[in-house]
Amino acid sequence: MRSVRARAALGATVVVAVALIGAGLAVLLVLRANLTDQAGLQAEVVAREVAGQLALDVPYDRLEMRAEEDNPVQVTDEDGRVVAVSKDLEAISGTGTDQVTLAKSPATGSTTGSDGFDNGGDDDDGRHSAPGRGEVDSGDPDFGNGTATVDGDTADYRFASVRATTSAGVTLTVHAGAPLAAEQEAVGSVRDAMLIGLPVLLLVVAGVTGLVTRRALRPVEGIRREMAAITASEDLSRRVPEPGSRDEIARLARTTNETLTALEASVDRQRRFVADASHELRSPIASLRTQLEVGVAHPELLDVPGAVADTVRLQALAADLLLLARLDAGERSGRTKLDLGALVHEEVSQRIGDRIPVAVSVPESGVFEVAGSRGQLARVIGNLLDNAERHAEHAVTVSVRGERGGVVVAVTDDGAGVPPEERERIFERFVRLDDARTRDEGGAGLGLAIARDVAVRHGGRLTVDGVREGGARFELWLPAAD
Repeated sequence: MRSVRARAALGATVVVAVALIGAGLAVLLVLRANLTDQAGLQAEVVAREVAGQLALDVPYDRLEMRAEEDNPVQVTDEDGRVVAVSKDLEAISGTGTDQVTLAKSPATGSTTGSDGFDNGGDDDDGRHSAPGRGEVDSGDPDFGNGTATVDGDTADYRFASVRATTSAGVTLTVHAGAPLAAEQEAVGSVRDAMLIGLPVLLLVVAGVTGLVTRRALRPVEGIRREMAAITASEDLSRRVPEPGSRDEIARLARTTNETLTALEASVDRQRRFVADASHELRSPIASLRTQLEVGVAHPELLDVPGAVADTVRLQALAADLLLLARLDAGERSGRTKLDLGALVHEEVSQRIGDRIPVAVSVPESGVFEVAGSRGQLARVIGNLLDNAERHAEHAVTVSVRGERGGVVVAVTDDGAGVPPEERERIFERFVRLDDARTRDEGGAGLGLAIARDVAVRHGGRLTVDGVREGGARFELWLPAAD
């Protein structure tokens, strides 16, 4: 099942089916329990009425047993012998004994007929003894289910058993039943209604879920078609349609368009990078080739220093391009601990042919440890110093200090400075603000771009600001080593 709509419809149907079945079973159980309790209460009322008569010593043949209300009654003594039954009771079960025939009286040997009247057992003078006063058990009666046959009809009953004690101390148990036909009919009707309505309701749920899911996923299909078209045409300027809703699909469309925008910018940046790199490489290669061809034809005219300079420039440009390629590929920086103060001293000491001497300000008592790649961070410091030497008039200063859980390396020059509107643009690749400067003097415009990329990949930042006296200050912030 590959369709999201089908899976959603099936899942919703299964959940609703489980919920309805559980709720239906609960309703049936509660309904059955309530109706059974009502039948038990009715049986208890009948049993207590008969038990009350026995407690008043009413003779067995004069007991009123509600036979006309379809409440079978069975009275047993302490030995489980049947001493009285309701009229037309032919069979019974669930009361402890299934006998409906009256037992013989131990004193007289007489019996009581199935109609509930005593066939003997009168007093010697032919009169019944005066009623006394016994008691009825006030505790909760015993309940049970069983069957009874009354006048040829067999049905299920709920029986209640109540004990009564006569004035003579004889304990009798009255078993009275209430029919469960109403309970069975009600439960059966509800069950049948559920069996008929459940499939219909599940079909409705499946249909509605399918329609709602189809409507909800319609924008997704539009996004998919547009993405397929973009892939086929390779036109990253196209965008997927954004629905007017504010749901997850609308956010997905917006995120997709943001991704396409970032991808388009990345591809454009890559294309410009390739074009600019090709242009920058073409100049020293062409110059070197020209000099070599002249040298082959006229050895005395070969400009060896110029050829060496072009070779050095070509080598530096190739190294810059290789480092940028590694950074773009996500190369992780090392995690070696190093002291930026010592690294600054080392880099400045190696700059012998600088046009302007570099003044270093590093506190001797401070320890400025960071974690990273020694080679890449040295490259950053060197690029910042090269940039300052290129634009300074009389002074270049580099300082190191601790600041907000990190270390700051500041490189300051007294040149013309960087206009505020250009302070972010100078970190782009192949950007040179001084168009009048020659390429040989101005470089390829990769130094600051490399410096910022390295700083960001070390968890830091590189910013530029103006100086009150004139010039520019580049500040490299790196997190201090743990």
